[in-house]
Amino acid sequence: MARTAAGNAARAISSPWASVVAVLLAVAWTTPTLGLLITSFRTQEDIQTTGWWTAFTNPWFTMRNYQEALFGGSTSLIDYFINSIVITIPAVIIPLLLAALASYAIAWTKFPGRDWLFVGIFALQIVPLQVALIPLQQVYNVLELTPFWRVWLSHSIFALPLAVFLLHNFMKDLPADLMEAARVDGAGHNQIFFRIILPLMKPALASFGIFQFLWVWNDLLVALIFAPSRQYAPLTVRVAEMSGTLGGQWYLLSAGAFISMIVPVIVFLSLQKYFVRGLLAGGLKG
Repeated sequence: MARTAAGNAARAISSPWASVVAVLLAVAWTTPTLGLLITSFRTQEDIQTTGWWTAFTNPWFTMRNYQEALFGGSTSLIDYFINSIVITIPAVIIPLLLAALASYAIAWTKFPGRDWLFVGIFALQIVPLQVALIPLQQVYNVLELTPFWRVWLSHSIFALPLAVFLLHNFMKDLPADLMEAARVDGAGHNQIFFRIILPLMKPALASFGIFQFLWVWNDLLVALIFAPSRQYAPLTVRVAEMSGTLGGQWYLLSAGAFISMIVPVIVFLSLQKYFVRGLLAGGLKG
């Protein structure tokens, strides 16, 4: 029965109608992005008077929007671009490291309340991050943390429940005989974790790392609450303000949006093989 159901599902997915639906969905998904891309290369006058689709009949493109967005006096994105990198890298590394250690402890060490602890961590995923913003801000004010530390810790706190859940599920499926053989050879927890577990978990770590990178890079709410000033604000804060107080520079938003997309696209494409392996790792045996 299971094989029959799987065969029917495979035939349904590979049918011509499924291909047509997939193509239609791809076109519907990419059309707005294509329009945004074309708009980013059009002049201010063309953007304000005609639709982006008229570029096919009357092509006239310019790099002025990108130059003004990157180096313009009131809309420069260079400083914010650097801030985004400074914010994103630690906000990815911190939860990955802590979640890997916690997942190993829950999956491969025995202590009272281990299962309840895992259930409690899993349950934290249902808590909206908006509920925690004011209490976190009060704690940060008492500790007098800098804006960068506030953003790093906030993103790490919000990411840890999901990270522990995903990494634990991957880690518990590793062969127990491998751990036992390492213990027989005299390896301790540190050696087992750093020399055996981490190399095997590269796909899972890369998968969650990509998700976390995209989440932190595209985040506006946390950055707006904890790092609103120009000295610490990331790219998303500046892109949201790019149109100006009265909306007079809204034509630069398309160029700013594509500038903010460059790094996430590079990261995803460079780690794509690990991403796919990490997604499939938990569902395949043998």
